[in-house]
Order: sequence, then structure tokens, then C-alpha cells
Amino acid sequence: MILAEIKKIIVVCFGALLNAISMNFFLIPADVYASGFTGLSQLLSRIVNLFTPFTISTGIILFLLNIPVTILGWKKVGKSFTFYSFVSVLLSSFFLEILPVRSLSEDILLNAVFGGVIVAIGVGLTLKFGASTGGMDIIAMVLSKMNDKPVGTYYFVLNSLIIISAGFLFGWEYALYTLVTLYVTTRVIDAIHTRYQKLTAMIITKKSDEMKQAIHEKLIRGITTLSAKGAFSNEPREMLMIVITRYELYDLERIIKTVDPNAFTNIIETTGVFGFFRRD
Repeated sequence: MILAEIKKIIVVCFGALLNAISMNFFLIPADVYASGFTGLSQLLSRIVNLFTPFTISTGIILFLLNIPVTILGWKKVGKSFTFYSFVSVLLSSFFLEILPVRSLSEDILLNAVFGGVIVAIGVGLTLKFGASTGGMDIIAMVLSKMNDKPVGTYYFVLNSLIIISAGFLFGWEYALYTLVTLYVTTRVIDAIHTRYQKLTAMIITKKSDEMKQAIHEKLIRGITTLSAKGAFSNEPREMLMIVITRYELYDLERIIKTVDPNAFTNIIETTGVFGFFRRD
């Protein structure tokens, strides 16, 4: 458990560093915007610096925007997920402040593509190890736990606001390059982690009671049990079927490995769910 937590912290630090490198060396110098709260922070920083006598960095705005979201996540989502997400935001803000803003290329397209790839690697690895980069990820978790509402609409609205504002204020060419960055970021995150917000796990185990108890202690998802039998051994088993969000995949994997390392698990990408999939 200690080694797993150390590995998780290292991955969160590495992801935060990649985020800052992407922003300060590629996106910010090219006036191309990232997605989510990072892009919103970048846009607000540019607006404040250009249209007011004040100067405020992207890192500071990113940190400030995530404070109320972190408080919400701490109350509604869970302490572990929110803690590591806030650590990721804190480190990203720190690296954004200490790394210089320096252009490595004058080609806007290269900046948009490489900036999107680098930030996506950081986000994808962070998600894969059970944390997030804060912002919309925490809001997605809150919505999922409260009402099981789709979060794609919220991502679309926020990113559309960033793109339209960037185009209106600084030129539509930069808005189009921002679209390139968002597309590249999404595709790389999908490749590293998963493209679907919800997943179905089918767990075949001999320790169904222990597995159910461990899952219920950590997650709030309902579980459906089905009788199963090994075709080769003819031994009776039980299959647990559970629908989770992609943010809960890391916790579920750890539970399965801890309770029954020999369990057979099949993870299926779920395109839609009708009705609540939370435990009452």
C-alpha cells in the first residue's frame, strides 16, 4: 500500500510537471488555449494582463479557481481522490510559476499539437493512477455521484466558451488552433486511459462476499451478482457486475488485486446507462 501511494504521488508530480511544460513552452507563447480549467485560467490571465493595469499569472488563477471546487469535492466525492487532485493542481501552479515562458518554435501548429500531446500524457497518467488534474474532473465526479448526469455537455460548454472568447478577443485563427489542441488532447487521453465516462466491470471470483464488502466500503455503486461455473474445473463461482465511472477504475482495480488476485475481470466500455447505477 505504501509503495502504491508513493508511486501515485510520483505520477501526480510528473503529470503536473508535464502540464506546466506544455503551457509555458508551447501553448502560452503561441496564444493557443488548453481545455477545462487550465484553458480558462490561461484565458483569464491574458484578459487581465491586457485589459487591466494588473498582472496575474495562469498558475495563480488556476490555483484560485480550484479552491472552491476542491472544497466541493472534499465534501461530495471523497478525501483521497480530492486530496491527490488538489496536490496535482498545487504542483501544476508551482511549476507554472517557476518555469519560464519560452517559445521553442515559431510554428503555431507545432505548438498546438505538441502542447496538446504533452498535457494529455500528464492528464492521462494522472487519471490512470486514480487522481485527476482538478477542475472539471472533480465536478464530473460530483455530478456522477449526485445525479448520474452526463458531464460531456459541461465540458463542451466550457471549452466552447474558451474557444469563442479566444477567437472574439484575439483572432479566430488562434481559436482554430485551440480546436487542434483540444482534439489532440482528447485523443491522447483516450489512448492512455479510456474514452468512456462509464465502464462495466464483470468480476468472476470465489470470494464474492469479501469482494462485495470491499467494493461497498470504497464505492457507492450497486452490484449485480450472477451464478457462474468454471467450464474446465466445474467449480462454482459468482460473477459481480458493476458500472463505474472512469475515475473509479483505479480504486476498483486495487480492491480486486487486494481481495482476490486470482479473480478474472472483464472491463467493458459502457456507452449508456438507463436509470441510476448508485447504491441506495
